[in-house]
Amino acid sequence: MEPNLESAQQHRDIAAGQHDIIHLAIVTVSDTRTPENDTNYHYLSEQIETAGHKLVGYRIVKDEADQVEDALEEMVQTGAQLIMFNGGTGIAKRDRTYDVLIGKIEKEMNGFGEIFRMLSYDQVGAAAMFSRATAGVYKGRLIITTPGSPAAMRLAWEKLILPEIHHLAWELVR
Repeated sequence: MEPNLESAQQHRDIAAGQHDIIHLAIVTVSDTRTPENDTNYHYLSEQIETAGHKLVGYRIVKDEADQVEDALEEMVQTGAQLIMFNGGTGIAKRDRTYDVLIGKIEKEMNGFGEIFRMLSYDQVGAAAMFSRATAGVYKGRLIITTPGSPAAMRLAWEKLILPEIHHLAWELVR
């Protein structure tokens, strides 16, 4: 059975006409990164600008549950339509991003994590199963979590987020 690409493309076309500039926020969860060495922030901020969108918030927090939660609430206040968390999504004892955000997400988008891990398998092999990357809706915002590695962030942005960014923003408000 052939996938119905026509319907998805119709949604993308409608969405592109209604959401020209998407407001995004970035939260890096790390015990070691700084604004100077946060390669994910540098990459994403450039990509966001190049795509014609607007970065409305950025923060680095330690991998502590209260800091992750505070960052989420702060980024919601920025008006960001899409909030991207990177880091803290593994299975190590210190990895808390997923645990905090999954408790906040009102509608989980399981497909994001599933496809992310499938694509990650090509890069890192079976270790892709350790990722707890996920996405979902919280207070009318799309929350996306990815591992903190630059390759993982690029993969998520280039293969999953950017191709659907207008469609994602449109779905949040329709």
